[in-house]
Amino acid sequence: MAAVSPSEAPDKDLRPSVRTPSSGSSDDGKKSNEDSEDQINAVNDDLLDAEPLPFRLSTWLFNRKVYDSQDTKSTATRRSVFDDPVLAPHYWPKKDYENLHRFDPNARWTVAEEKALIRKIDWRVMLWAAISFSALNLDRGNLSQANTDNILSDLKLTTNDFNLGNTIFRLTFLIAELPSQLVSKRLGPDRWIPMQMCAWSIVTLAQFWLRGRTSFLACRALLGFLQGGFIPDLILYMSYFYTKHELPFRLALFWGSSNICSIIASFVAFGVLHMRGVLGLAGWRWLFLIEGLCTLLIGICTFFMMPPSPTQTKSWFRPNGWFTEREEVIAVSRVLRDDPSKGDMHNREALTPKRLWKACLDYDLWPLYIIGLMFGIPTSPPGTYLTLSLRNLGFGTFQTNLLTIPSTVGGIVTILGITLISEAVNDRSWVSMMEDVWALPFLVAIYTLPNNPNPWIYYGLASALLSYPYTHAIQVAWCSRNSGAVASRTVNASLYNMFVQASAIVSANIYRQDDAPRYRRGNTILITICLFNMCILYPGTKFYYVWRNRQRDKIWNAMTPEEKVQYLTTTKDVGNRRLDFRFAH
Repeated sequence: MAAVSPSEAPDKDLRPSVRTPSSGSSDDGKKSNEDSEDQINAVNDDLLDAEPLPFRLSTWLFNRKVYDSQDTKSTATRRSVFDDPVLAPHYWPKKDYENLHRFDPNARWTVAEEKALIRKIDWRVMLWAAISFSALNLDRGNLSQANTDNILSDLKLTTNDFNLGNTIFRLTFLIAELPSQLVSKRLGPDRWIPMQMCAWSIVTLAQFWLRGRTSFLACRALLGFLQGGFIPDLILYMSYFYTKHELPFRLALFWGSSNICSIIASFVAFGVLHMRGVLGLAGWRWLFLIEGLCTLLIGICTFFMMPPSPTQTKSWFRPNGWFTEREEVIAVSRVLRDDPSKGDMHNREALTPKRLWKACLDYDLWPLYIIGLMFGIPTSPPGTYLTLSLRNLGFGTFQTNLLTIPSTVGGIVTILGITLISEAVNDRSWVSMMEDVWALPFLVAIYTLPNNPNPWIYYGLASALLSYPYTHAIQVAWCSRNSGAVASRTVNASLYNMFVQASAIVSANIYRQDDAPRYRRGNTILITICLFNMCILYPGTKFYYVWRNRQRDKIWNAMTPEEKVQYLTTTKDVGNRRLDFRFAH
């Protein structure tokens, strides 16, 4: 487990009640130290040392006895720095950490208790997070569905105008990322997220009244600005409830839910677009109005569905809260044992300019930012232009909406599969590269198609390409894990997502009007970037983090125990700057 940043030492009455070695003569002191170590080991001999086993779908489906035979009454508490009386004070949560009153380093809980708690968190926190994220994707993706109903011709727009609208959307989305995170840290994501949702929903439904190029571009700009920062805000909120081993798979479900939303949206669009002619209006106008009203309703409900933290679930409309006092102790203690840095800040604490600037200068995360910029480019233009390409090949409005569903279903399967593989083999670099490995042969095949390809052959290749294993969930969790502190995690998640949005800006301008309809120049660029990612970017990132960890090992392992304690006591290094931090790769 990677070590994390220390916070200030706790008050005397809040420190862990573990016996520490007494002073005396050298012989007596040595004997006392040995006695104390024996006593500490006796108290903590029921703790788990091994990392949690990764979830394997095949085992769950075909060999359930592995899970059924597990002793549910055994202790599930994992060993951490809080079990060391020398190290514990250097990792103690801040005095104003909102969950401090429920943190108990001496608490022990069983496998059955932990499973029941995680199940409850999944149903109450993860489920609504997925619904909220689906609302985001519903409003982000409806322009693609509107394309099938001739929105461009109705508004007298060209393909380049469409590209410009997407570019402006991504640019304002990018600009809003960091400011949104700063607001979120000050107000709390439980307040800021529903405020964002309600605001962008109003703009979405306002597209019902679009009249031309100016109003189209203005709405794209507003939507991008109001939606920017939403994803890192929601991930930060989920990190309050999950450990680093649990979060990646939840994030995969998180992005998988957006695909489910896309499937539902395709069926909704199939029905709503039939309203063309109602009140003399185009079907895409009714689509914006209805979907905007739906997401507005979800945004209003979110005010009541996102408690600030595991210990703050009680309110006037939820008098009994979600968790018992025992469950709150387990929820807080297990998360802090996994990552003590989560106690560095409370959930209403604003970032200082100094901490913000320090996080921006964290060069060890720059390789992940470059990955965020490059990884999505090879698959983005084919996905953005799928509906337009199918219409150009002769498919009808309603047929096109239904034809997008198979690749969406395929994406759900592959994103869950690739995330489970990443956790099973404990690797992020090589596994994340599989998105490009998947995309390359299909991009080459699409490039070699004749000028007038068989529509169904093109559709089959495009659908197979767009069923790629989306590795964004792995990389978001990777960036979060390598940040090593709450303040850094908040900023670095935004910076990573800003590079992802910059990637979308680049992607939106690869397919150009003068290259239509086969986009051979654009596909050449996509193939080149795909090869760069596979041959240079991901291997280079892997080797960089291996090298950095070896540097740290060489220094840290050469230090005596006394030197390590002295370092922990006096160091001003925080997060991944600390010598005892190791980067995931």
